[in-house]
Amino acid sequence: MTTLPARAERRCHNAVNPLHSCIFFSPDLGAEMGRIGIEDPSAAYFATRAAAFGPVGAGAVTATFHNFNPELVARHVPAVWKTASPDTVLAARLRAADTTLRRLLGEEAVASDAMAEAARLALRATEACTPHARPLYAAHADLPVPEEPHLAFWHAATLLREHRGDAHLAALLAADLDPLESLVSHTATGKGMAIRWILSSRGWRRADWEAACERLRERGLLEAGEQPVLTEAGTALRAEIEEATDRMDVAPYAHLGADGVERLTELARGFLRTATAAGAFPASATGRG
Repeated sequence: MTTLPARAERRCHNAVNPLHSCIFFSPDLGAEMGRIGIEDPSAAYFATRAAAFGPVGAGAVTATFHNFNPELVARHVPAVWKTASPDTVLAARLRAADTTLRRLLGEEAVASDAMAEAARLALRATEACTPHARPLYAAHADLPVPEEPHLAFWHAATLLREHRGDAHLAALLAADLDPLESLVSHTATGKGMAIRWILSSRGWRRADWEAACERLRERGLLEAGEQPVLTEAGTALRAEIEEATDRMDVAPYAHLGADGVERLTELARGFLRTATAAGAFPASATGRG
């Protein structure tokens, strides 16, 4: 296996992943889902991410999405499949990805040699992804690769995201963190989403959040106080989780090689800067409040 510079796979993921996830903040996704009859934002999220499984029930979504309140999931799944089939949802999602990337990056970037190169590199990395114990990755890996380079890149980014995400859930389970404890401890690193946004989008109540904070304090992972702040032990645990995730996710990047990883990271960062400047991510989703 190719030896990579320290944390090269994490840096590449951090550049590539937002170019997949920006679709979930995009008004284009809401518009496309509305056209097929799915207007509730939570229903749209569950449907677009779970459609690769086929018409699954709430249990599969709760298990694989991990940090959502099961009550919120059950409110929308499997009922959403009565509104639109998984194939209809997948087609709408791809149209939204197309519109979103064209709007955020511009037509010149979408048609550029750099985009075609990024797609080739990202797809090459996915050649070494493995489906074992990675349900979200495996389901998406069965989908066809779009022909247009920017959509092929988005597809590859989706595969790389879910491959790492499935591994990350295994690391969280090994660390004995439940869904809300995972969210609280991530927020306490200073890199997580805004608390209000987490509660509204994940379906948890403030009392649930506070109870999770108290459990982490009892384990010595969180300081006392209104805002979640990690203790030394908590900081070490979160670092261990990220390192474990890196180990389980290194294969696609080792397959790409150090030079390929560096180039893909460079290209993705350039696209990400453009997308961020164009308003890809709402300010309300970030921060500590």
